Amino acid sequence: MAKTRYVPDRGLTNRMVLTMFLIGLLYVVFTGVLIAAFGKAWPLIVVMVGGLFAAQFWFSDRIAAFSMGAREVTPEQAPELHGAVDRLCALADMPKPRVAIADTDVPNAFATGRSQRKSLVCATTGLLRRLEPDELEGVLAHELSHVAHRDVAVMTIAAFLGVLAGLITRMALWTGLFGRGGRNNQNIFLLLIPLISALVYVISFLLTRLLSRYRELSADRAGALLTGRPSALASALTKVSGQMARIPTRDLRQAEPFNAFFFAPALSSGASLSRLLSSHPTLEQRLDRLAKLSGQLGR
Repeated sequence: MAKTRYVPDRGLTNRMVLTMFLIGLLYVVFTGVLIAAFGKAWPLIVVMVGGLFAAQFWFSDRIAAFSMGAREVTPEQAPELHGAVDRLCALADMPKPRVAIADTDVPNAFATGRSQRKSLVCATTGLLRRLEPDELEGVLAHELSHVAHRDVAVMTIAAFLGVLAGLITRMALWTGLFGRGGRNNQNIFLLLIPLISALVYVISFLLTRLLSRYRELSADRAGALLTGRPSALASALTKVSGQMARIPTRDLRQAEPFNAFFFAPALSSGASLSRLLSSHPTLEQRLDRLAKLSGQLGR
């Protein structure tokens, strides 16, 4: 990755390499199964898988921004947000990403993009209304660390495999792309493809969750070290997590599919998810890490 003043994280790098290796292996296995199942239609499968992967890689930032309702804003439209991003990019010695705002009361932020020069950072109107300037900078520093460490690109690619598995399965069942073998073979494929797709989706889901939890702790640490104010980030975390319970359930459910990319999960305080399925560490764990980091900086 391009050098920045963000603290490197060897643990994060090793996890990203392992995740990409396993995801690549899943791609190969899944494509191989589809080729074997579809017989003469294998060129179409190769083109489809390759085309969807290329589109996801090259247009991931625009796809994510559109899905989450983000719109790019100019410095004249959002001077405070642009000013905070300008200061942090200068401090981190990294290119400035595109800046966007999502019109939703859910207080959150996210970053996306395949590289530092093709990235986008977005804050919601709910976040901008609730945070003080130093808290907002803490959140943005957290999000920009995802861009600097390139883990946002890995997460985008990893998450896409599950989407691909479901999409190809539906297309196969709907359009009858199976080989023209006997009826028994077709029935076997009708049962086998959804089962394999479900397995691929589960493995992809677990891999992204394991990487997501670690990368959030890494971004907390890197962002807090860059600004030198872990307490500001801790305050923003506490405020955002506390406000989630006041957001209408319908809005939280709309944001929930993108939790792995958000600064804080869009879940009410009463929601109960197992640790295995959570996209983020617990609030207590994040605050504890930031408190320890604050103590270290104080000494």
